[in-house]
Amino acid sequence: MSEAKKAKAVKGISKALFWLVQWTWGLPVNLIGGLMYLVFYPKCRHGRFNNAFITYVPWKFGGLSLGQFIFMADHGREPWTSNTRIHEYGHTIQCLLLGPLYWFVIGVPSAVWCHLFNGYRGRHNKSYYDLYCESWANKWGEKWSGLKRKNDD
Repeated sequence: MSEAKKAKAVKGISKALFWLVQWTWGLPVNLIGGLMYLVFYPKCRHGRFNNAFITYVPWKFGGLSLGQFIFMADHGREPWTSNTRIHEYGHTIQCLLLGPLYWFVIGVPSAVWCHLFNGYRGRHNKSYYDLYCESWANKWGEKWSGLKRKNDD
């Protein structure tokens, strides 16, 4: 990624400030994400996406963001992989803003929408991204990464 794109990813704040806020205001979320990262470190492939650490896991679902730590399926398909990276990075930025409130504003609603409303979404022709926190993650992921999601959903 070019320096211009990296600079846009932190949009007016230094990388040091980004990390400081993630590891103070966002400490509870990042602690759990960091512990999961350490558990998966020897077993999985890893990468970086702007200010986030990505772990590619052998799960059959999309992704999970815990602060600066993103865990996503290792499908290797495009544009799914790129879209998921951008979306999950949006959740990383939400954690930066919401800190400990992330669980209540993003985490719980997202988990409930994902796991308990699959049938509802199918019957009512609703996208997973129709939920406020998921569409917000798409928008912020694009804004803060400087990349656009491709039409794959």
